[in-house]
Amino acid sequence: MLLTTTNTVEGKRIVEYKGLVSGETIIGANFIKDFFAGIRDIVGGRSGSYERVLNEAKNTSISEMAERAKNMGANAIIGIDLDYETLGQGNGMLMVTASGTAVILAD
Repeated sequence: MLLTTTNTVEGKRIVEYKGLVSGETIIGANFIKDFFAGIRDIVGGRSGSYERVLNEAKNTSISEMAERAKNMGANAIIGIDLDYETLGQGNGMLMVTASGTAVILAD
């Protein structure tokens, strides 16, 4: 499955548009991570625990979207967009949504 943020694929022709596909992930960050991230913010540096959670949520959303496209008979997704939102009380949840257009590319 080819995944791209562009609306075309160089050297390939789109022969059929299958439709919009998306994948969503909502993941929580626990209080220990919040505590250590707060300390990291005070002393500077990157928060590795948050980066890992964010990466996991992104990858899960993309995988879910790709599986849906595969089930539609597509061999590629073009125009992929990733959106990130915080949800819940105290913004304790992270939602990542991946969306794009499932297509069939000629070989």
